[in-house]
Amino acid sequence: MVDIVYFAWVRERIGLARETLQTDAATVADLVAELCARDPRYAAAFADTSALRVALNQELSDFDAPLAGVREVAFFPPMTGG
Repeated sequence: MVDIVYFAWVRERIGLARETLQTDAATVADLVAELCARDPRYAAAFADTSALRVALNQELSDFDAPLAGVREVAFFPPMTGG
């Protein structure tokens, strides 16, 4: 089981702030593909992963990172300061 958290416009496009899923995905990219296959809302949110960041267990990571042992995956747009 993995908790998935969505922030900002990712949350708005999917319509959920968080969810818990049972997944066999080996990497973050595999998880994204699995999510996109579930519903068009996910496909819209993940259409351009270069516009997204991912954190595994609250540490920045990459989409090719393995999910073994990960309890939380968070997706969010890049932050800017000002």
